[in-house]
Amino acid sequence: MADRRATVERNTAETQVRVELNLDGTGRVEVATGVGFYDHMLTAFARHGRFDLVVKATGDLHIDEHHTMEDIALALGQAVDQALGGREGIVRMGDALVPLDEALVQAVIDISGRPFAAVSLDFIGERMGEAPTQMVSHVLRSFATTAKITLHVRQLAGANDHHIAEATMKALGRALDAAVALDPRIAGQVPSTKETLTT
Repeated sequence: MADRRATVERNTAETQVRVELNLDGTGRVEVATGVGFYDHMLTAFARHGRFDLVVKATGDLHIDEHHTMEDIALALGQAVDQALGGREGIVRMGDALVPLDEALVQAVIDISGRPFAAVSLDFIGERMGEAPTQMVSHVLRSFATTAKITLHVRQLAGANDHHIAEATMKALGRALDAAVALDPRIAGQVPSTKETLTT
């Protein structure tokens, strides 16, 4: 099996981000973004997706959290894209339905090579710790763009913003884990009638 790891650095005038990802990990996580709740979200994503993930970031948090959260999502998506290589042998599609107390969120992924995200989340408040609730949807869309995946996320139930956000990231991790899983029946083959998932 090919080594499905990637390291991505994204350095701008607004942020400095380093992401290390192993798709075939065990859920080991080391995350420091400067935004406590985002650390929690990324940890939930990796732990429940069984990915090994390191995220180190500094950003212009004196302005707000937007650039930091967005750029980490872009770098993480890019790491997924790079780690997948030519996509040979992957299941390609995955879905997960995750409850957290009263919240219930579904994530569905197609590693299609076509960036698209449809996100339907209904938060009540404006913030969760330092993280703006509106950034959850933006993070998902940014991630889908650079990961080159089709992503659908929908909230089926929920009254607590923390629970909704956490269930979302757990569902994203589990759905991605299912989609990147290797199917021995198609080893060496790309699961597409086009015979490519990268263009």
